[in-house]
Amino acid sequence: MLRHLALATAIALGSVVIGAPAFAQDASGAQASSAATPQQVVSQITHDLDTQIADHKAELQNNKPKLVALINQIFLPHFDTDWASILVLGMNARTATPEQRSRFAKAFYTSLTNRYADGLLSYTKGTVKVLPFNGQLNDKYTVVATQVSTNDNKTISVNYVFHKTADGQWKAYDVIIEGISYITNYRNQVDAQIKKEGLDKLTQDLETQGDQALKSMEQQDSKANGAK
Repeated sequence: MLRHLALATAIALGSVVIGAPAFAQDASGAQASSAATPQQVVSQITHDLDTQIADHKAELQNNKPKLVALINQIFLPHFDTDWASILVLGMNARTATPEQRSRFAKAFYTSLTNRYADGLLSYTKGTVKVLPFNGQLNDKYTVVATQVSTNDNKTISVNYVFHKTADGQWKAYDVIIEGISYITNYRNQVDAQIKKEGLDKLTQDLETQGDQALKSMEQQDSKANGAK
């Protein structure tokens, strides 16, 4: 349960990082995002989780398209999709064409969203506590720390890494769960699969098999780490 809730909450946040397609937001939402500090952004996301998901779990239980749409609405405006997508591809981004990067990003995003969306139905009000921000804002690397509580009274450290984009907005690009970077974790998995079968084949698998392809990739990574 400890791992499941951490991943359900944090990866759902992280899943919209990876090259998600653009969604429209109204002018007031864009303005609020631009003016908000990183801590205010995370606090707003937590509030939206409480009111839009925790309060409507029964309705969302059998309506996955609406759940996914809510994830996009809550998280997407606050993440730098382009930068995070390049970081996940790592060195492979240098040799990939723009079309390959775009196609991979969309397929990977869709797989992640569908894999972890249902996990957010375990979310309850107050699960995430945003900790006081004591550091200095750094345009390239600013961390907002949170604690995720479980129903057995355990807490998990989940930190969100922000930077300031060219248009002046603070956007997250990484999630660190108990010291493990979301970007690094998936970059390792993606790199291993690209070396094994190539970027086009990996992308095709994600497009046709969806979250099952992602699950298989994660299991292979787990076995590889266990064998070390």
